[in-house]
Amino acid sequence: MAPNRDKAKQIAEARGRRAENVAALYLRLKGYRILARRAKLFCGEIDLIARRSDTLAFIEVKYRRDHGAGLAAVGTRNWRRISAAAEVWVAGRSDLSNLNWRYDLISIAPGKLPQHERDFWRP
Repeated sequence: MAPNRDKAKQIAEARGRRAENVAALYLRLKGYRILARRAKLFCGEIDLIARRSDTLAFIEVKYRRDHGAGLAAVGTRNWRRISAAAEVWVAGRSDLSNLNWRYDLISIAPGKLPQHERDFWRP
């Protein structure tokens, strides 16, 4: 990879990590408990896994120039991969299997509050 591409990739990676930290803090302020960050499984990755009451939320976080671009950034193929990863992640945690599941999206845009779209996608 060219040096400029490497640098751009590093900057994007750091921006993504910061966005995930902002999203996790935002969720905690809303009463969620963060169970996992960047859960990497053989079938996919889940940015955040959080619980509030009897709901388990699998959350994709997107940093974009505006919320509209963030909301449009995740396609059905990505959600299927996240859903498969969620199945695997919960399979090893029988204490969580009876909770309601939800797939959320949090869009982070410069100078704006995070936008949390609950139940954004359903398998």
